[in-house]
Amino acid sequence: MLSDGSKEFGIDLTQEQLDKFSKYAGLLVEWNEKMNLTAITDEEGIVIKHFLDSLSLFIALPEKANSLIDVGTGAGFPGIPVKIVRDNMNVTLLDSLEKRIKFLNEVCSALSLNDIKAVHGRAEDFGIDKKYRESFEAATARGVAPLPVLLEYCLPFVKVGGYFLAMKGPDAMNEIKESKNALDVLGGEVLEAKKFKLPFSDIERCIVIVRKYRHTPQIYPRKSGKPTKNPL
Repeated sequence: MLSDGSKEFGIDLTQEQLDKFSKYAGLLVEWNEKMNLTAITDEEGIVIKHFLDSLSLFIALPEKANSLIDVGTGAGFPGIPVKIVRDNMNVTLLDSLEKRIKFLNEVCSALSLNDIKAVHGRAEDFGIDKKYRESFEAATARGVAPLPVLLEYCLPFVKVGGYFLAMKGPDAMNEIKESKNALDVLGGEVLEAKKFKLPFSDIERCIVIVRKYRHTPQIYPRKSGKPTKNPL
């Protein structure tokens, strides 16, 4: 199912990559008994709603992008599946829950993934850190918050000329309309919204492709909690 479904996104998985996904699924279920990582624990659900959903990013991810930050990665989606497929990409997984970082490190180690790191913290803090600010060719986030909020979390990480890829559901077009001010303020423009259904399901998804055309003003992101309570 994973092999067939991934072909819809132009990906031909090798046996080695399929083995890594299998190991990842096993660790997800095992660790989920100790901590709350996901409500989806059946094999088919993991393949469709986690793995294939993550791999759908490849319909929007530029081939030349060699660095990615996954903001609010949770159990590693989409960052780890992207890394399994594009091994030469430098991936950073950012999450605000420390115990999730231990799980992510365990997965990266078990799958022998290099040039990937999991960091504990909030986007509002890391977005102003000189080591991370405007240092990635691409950023992504999967269903973490409404688009105006996500733009403030994610665009500060992106280099000028780079991309933010927001993984959204069927209401994405309305969220784009509500994001006009945030885009103007933060230096982004929506290039395209790619709509599709996840393979083997009726689940509607949309990836909003935002290009960053100028530097984000230094005052963004605002302090913790502000982007959510008072979106741009």
